[in-house]
Amino acid sequence: MTRLQPQDENVADDYDSPWKIVLEHAFPEFMAFYFPDAHTQIDWACGHEFKNTELRQVVRDAELGKRFADALVQITLVGGEQRWIYIHIEIQGQRDVDFAKRMFTYNYRLFDRYACPIASLAVLADDEDNWRPDHYGFEILGCLHTLKFPVVKLLDYADQTGQLETGFNPFALVTAAHLQTRQTKRDPQARYQAKRTLVRLLYRHDWEKQRILDFFAVLDWMMRLPEELEQKLWQDIEIIEGETKMPYVTSVERLAVQRGLQQGKLEGKLEGKLEGKLEGKLEGKLEGKLEGKLEGEAAVLERLLTKRFGLLTEEYQLRLKTATLRQLELWTDRILDAPTLLAVFEDH
Repeated sequence: MTRLQPQDENVADDYDSPWKIVLEHAFPEFMAFYFPDAHTQIDWACGHEFKNTELRQVVRDAELGKRFADALVQITLVGGEQRWIYIHIEIQGQRDVDFAKRMFTYNYRLFDRYACPIASLAVLADDEDNWRPDHYGFEILGCLHTLKFPVVKLLDYADQTGQLETGFNPFALVTAAHLQTRQTKRDPQARYQAKRTLVRLLYRHDWEKQRILDFFAVLDWMMRLPEELEQKLWQDIEIIEGETKMPYVTSVERLAVQRGLQQGKLEGKLEGKLEGKLEGKLEGKLEGKLEGKLEGEAAVLERLLTKRFGLLTEEYQLRLKTATLRQLELWTDRILDAPTLLAVFEDH
């Protein structure tokens, strides 16, 4: 039976995860879904602004342990006051005794640096039902210092799968994806079916193209599949897009192209390093790296061309093998829009 890769079982820290991307791209919807009471107190007509520079400054000055995805946002309350909100998303599979303390520390450090009241909100995506840290503080000699913060537990949505899948808010689908990723940890076929269903639901919403791509990236990142099921899913996506008459396949495929190129570059660098070490000369290292990188990108491009246009002739295979890095990059850019194989390789 096909197994999921080890990294699927324990998600590592990732400060640029798709969680953070969609948080910034759909912040009002994030607040409406997870923190509806706070959402009603914000004047969304006044806009909001992410304070990434300010948050990085505080993070740089404090060694506060694990941070998976977080954000600092300036909003305007209904009454006209401007306030800052600190959002923390914790993805982990076990209890963390320092979590509440980190929330407390970030809150007072942000207040101390910017003299602005901070609302701290947390989303927990772990599997421990009884672990719900929502406050931290201390008392000494009659002095009480404490922080109590709202917490959302994704596990609480486990019995609302049907509502999540039919909900209009995109974070309903994100929550469903997270829960089904946990449920299908050791069942690739079940995960494939669940992922396919969620992708189909994405296309049923009348969302703009970029929003669908952003949230597809989250689903794709969460619900990793073995290679053969991944390829099968791409075929399903093409069918889904044909049924819904949403021509997003080239953009979605671009994500795969980027992933493939990154893999090809990595393989090329490794191959080049090994070859360079064997030769023992700097010239050998540089030549090996370049050759390995070219071979890696050419191999990725050949797979994509074959998938779209069919088996390549010897002439086109030779052109790939003898191409420069600039030519490979140019052909890769064209593959998504070119109507024919000739148009990909055409010299302008």
